[in-house]
Parts: sequence; C-alpha cells; structure tokens
Amino acid sequence: MITTVKANGKDEYEFIKTLKERSNSGAKDVSDIVSDIIGNVKNNGDKAVYDYTVKFDGKAPDKVEISKQEIDKLIESCDKEYIETLKKAVANIEDFHKRQIQQSWLTTKDNGVIMGQRVRGLERVGLYVPGGTAAYPSSVLMNAIPAKLAGCKEIVMTTPPSKDGKANPDIIAAAKLAGVDRIFLMGGAQAVAALAYGTDQVPKVDKIVGPGNIFVATAKKLLYGVVDIDMIAGPSEILIIADNSADPAFLAADLMSQAEHDRLASSILLTDCEKLAKEVKKELEVQCEKLERKDIIKDSINNYGSVIICSDMTQAVDFANELAPEHLEVCCENPMEYIGKLDNAGSIFLGNYSPEPLGDYFAGPNHVLPTSGTARFFSPLSVDSFVKKSSFIYYTKDALKEQSEDIVRFAEVEGLTAHANSIKVRFNK
Repeated sequence: MITTVKANGKDEYEFIKTLKERSNSGAKDVSDIVSDIIGNVKNNGDKAVYDYTVKFDGKAPDKVEISKQEIDKLIESCDKEYIETLKKAVANIEDFHKRQIQQSWLTTKDNGVIMGQRVRGLERVGLYVPGGTAAYPSSVLMNAIPAKLAGCKEIVMTTPPSKDGKANPDIIAAAKLAGVDRIFLMGGAQAVAALAYGTDQVPKVDKIVGPGNIFVATAKKLLYGVVDIDMIAGPSEILIIADNSADPAFLAADLMSQAEHDRLASSILLTDCEKLAKEVKKELEVQCEKLERKDIIKDSINNYGSVIICSDMTQAVDFANELAPEHLEVCCENPMEYIGKLDNAGSIFLGNYSPEPLGDYFAGPNHVLPTSGTARFFSPLSVDSFVKKSSFIYYTKDALKEQSEDIVRFAEVEGLTAHANSIKVRFNK
C-alpha cells in the first residue's frame, strides 16, 4: 500500500518534488471559470449568486439570510450531547487564543516624544464554511472564535444549502456558540465574491477565512487585494517522526486520519527503525479495511504516502524541517527534546497520546494551518490574523529640530528633496 524509501539525500527529495506538483493540474481551467463567476457576481450581485446556487446546489433557499428564530429552531434538532461537546471545545479554543490578544501601547521619551501602536479588530470578517459531505463544524469554531477575541465588530458566515435548500444544523449550532453574527445560505466561488464585493443582501467584508474546494480556494486567491484572506490552503498533510518506542497501530491510525481527507493528502512516516516501518505497513492494510473512507485513504496512501527510513533521528528532524508539514507528530521516547529542533511545522503533536485529531477538534490550538511547505514562513490562524495595527508619532518642535539634519541627510541621499524640504521649511523661516 505505502511505499518505503531509504533516505540517501536524493530519493526522499524526489518524493518532496512529487508532493509539490500534486495539486497543480487543471489550475488554469479552474482559474478561468472562477474569474467568470467573480465578474458576474461583481456586476449582477444577488441575482448571479441565486443563479449559481440553483446551478451548483440544486435549489436556492427561500431566504438567503437565516433569521435568529430559524437558527434557534435548527439548533433544537441537534443532538444534545453534540451541543455539550461543542461547548467544551469552545471553552478550550477560547482559553488558548485569549493568550494571543495584544494590547495597544504607548511610550514616552524625556524630550517629549510620544510613540505607540494602536491594535484593534477588523470591522467585518467573512467566514466560508463548506456544506454537504464536507461539513466541518470544527472549522467554524477555529475561525470565528479568534476573530471574536480580536474584537471584530461583525462576523458574517456563508455556507452552501443542502439539496433541499436548507442549512446543516450542526454547522449552525457551532456558528451560534462561536459568536457568528449573520449567516447566509450560499456557497462556492460565488459566495466568496459576494463577501468580497458586497451585494444588496450580503455585506462587504474586510477579510475572508475558512476552508473550501479548489473553486473556493481559487476565488480567495484571485480576490486577495480586494479583501484580505487567511491563506491558500493545499491538500492536508501529516508527517510523523517515530523511534522504536512508538506503537505501530497508533502510527498507522494517525497516518490515515489525514489520508481520508482527500486523495491528494500526504501521509509520511520518518523513522530510523526498519522493524517499526514494516509493522506500520501491516497495520495500515489491516486498519484501512475497517474504515468508511477506505477508497480515498488507499488512493492517498498509494500516491502520496511514504515510509522514509532515516539513518538516525537527526536526519529525520532535518528532513521534517525541509518538508515543513502542516501537522507534525513526534512519537518518540522523549518527545519534548525535539521542540527546539523542529522549526518548520504548522502544529506539533508531542507523544503517543497527542494524535492529530486532538488538535483538529478539541485541545485549543488552531487547526487552520499552513500547507505545502509554507510553514517555513507562515503561521497558524490566530487572533493576530484578525487585527490591524497603526503606529503613531508625536514630536515636539525641539525634538524634531534635534533630529532634523539627520532626516534631511537621509532624504537627500535618496534623492527625495521634497521630503527634505518638509523638514527644512519648519526651521528656515
């Protein structure tokens, strides 16, 4: 099922090349389609959204926006134990993210200079939530809660209707508990365009976040600049570093936890123990047959999964930093010793009892993570993702005069004489 590669400085890097190329096919065609959708929504607003909803989702809802009364009625149909689980997850996610909140600050100097930074939440944020078979209430929590904590004044959510034109109650329940203010039944690239430009019914937002298919991701990419976005997410990834103390059954289960997302997902094991590698391969074959999404898992594991046998754990760490995975599990005897060595990863899961789904749903850290190697320079979604900052400066006349010659010199070196004049005119009267 899964290929085995012996690290030799070449073969493992050929595998990385394969991973980087896996999601590029058809990108031009998708971009052309999405560009047309965006243009139509920009010019025709709600009518274009309605037409696309009928075309792609089967039926448009009677009302695009869900009222508070309808929200409460939908939530009443949810399983009560599920609601309690949601509440526990909300508490954990809030507890983690509230520690990220930054305050505005001000500093003064002896010469009367005052400087500082003002931090405040974005005015309005749009949250896209997939529907149908890819309905993820956990993503609602992970996107909406940090936005609320950042101080965003309004969170607007869009989610596609089901074939009968109705909303998914589980998603609606998560939205209410996470603090979403308004909910619209629309999906696809047309929903993203509506959020970016605004329509008669849908308010224009400052930033769009949330997962989606290739059409949603492409719409966000094309509309970046009209609005801000969270990131361009690629296929899901898990990389596990394991030594001979790890349980092969655990490792196989964790590799498949990401493989079931998508046929393009990648699941990789790095180990210096050949015996463990063989046992994990056996476990994959046994466990996979018992899982509902086994066809997707098999395709993902066969095409983009690998067990890479390293000469030692140092090589494994080096390779992990090169790959910069979305999710990184460390299933080693002393996992804490690796924290300072692993520089490039979206989220790190330490030990045999910190599997990736713990982070997806419940622990508290955000599960919206950089993919496709972008963890080398991107960070997980956080409260910071929903704030903007402005600096401010106040100088007295004497303080500016004291620095005036240096400022003029700088401006003249750059050939910007109007900059220099802006300083000179204040003291050459």
